[in-house]
Amino acid sequence: MNHNPARRRPGKTAQARKLRKTETEEETFLWSDLRNRRLNGHKFTRQVPLGPYVVDSLCREQRLIVEVDGFQHAGNLSDDFRTSWLNRQGYSVLRFWNHEITRERAAVLETILATLEGRMSEACDIARFHPALTDTIEHNRERQS
Repeated sequence: MNHNPARRRPGKTAQARKLRKTETEEETFLWSDLRNRRLNGHKFTRQVPLGPYVVDSLCREQRLIVEVDGFQHAGNLSDDFRTSWLNRQGYSVLRFWNHEITRERAAVLETILATLEGRMSEACDIARFHPALTDTIEHNRERQS
């Protein structure tokens, strides 16, 4: 049996559609800068189902997820588990607080670009960057072949 853990779960597409309609102001601000390849030609999609989760923004080509977090995410262990799961599936995750989007949008966009261009590839707690786990990516490819 060819089991793919990153496969979309039932109901996640409907959940993603609902999230697109009820996104936060900060998600809307960031999306206005990412949509239509506005960030140096990189294509992003928003509210994308990935396995058991729906991620805020995804650049599929670079396997980069950008998450916008409100205060309810502070110290949230389920976010840590989610990020770890996404990293094991081969996705890097950048997380930003709502206030960073509203007050420091240029710095947020520069951080996203630095990641997309490979200028930031190591885990960084300050930038809240969690790179993909490359050993796991190779293992998953071997299992699926």
